[in-house]
Amino acid sequence: MSPDEQQTSRDKPAALDSKAVGAILKWGSKANTKLYKATGGRIGGNWRIGAGFKKPVPVCLLTTTGRKTGEPRTVPLLCLRDGDAVVLIASQGGRKNHPLWYLNLVADPTVTIQIGKETGAYVARAADDAERERLWPRYAEIYADVDQYQEWADRTIPLVICEPL
Repeated sequence: MSPDEQQTSRDKPAALDSKAVGAILKWGSKANTKLYKATGGRIGGNWRIGAGFKKPVPVCLLTTTGRKTGEPRTVPLLCLRDGDAVVLIASQGGRKNHPLWYLNLVADPTVTIQIGKETGAYVARAADDAERERLWPRYAEIYADVDQYQEWADRTIPLVICEPL
């Protein structure tokens, strides 16, 4: 392999969109959710991987309604406060498809968010272009890896604004 063909740190990892990575994300999310709920966010309340290793990023629990099952689905996500709103990023680490939680909230935008021990009801929507332009740099400031995820993704990664009901 020539130096030009070697993977650089900015290249998308070949296995990122594999079923194995999907399974790891699923099981890691389930474990994080259980620990977060059991401890009120003391464990699992900060993301400490990648850029978050030195600068931990706040994590919330998002509960959506499954668009096929009608059952509640809870996932841990990075979160950014914007006044009373909570901003989420549907990056899935730069994978090619939108995460299932995003598809769920598009179908039913009423969601519940837990931050630490506090839980509230919100209505979620995708940020428009102007909001995305304003909020993306703020997200990149708290977690620099989002810029790399956008480079890897074969889609525009949505920012989701959740406003209190």
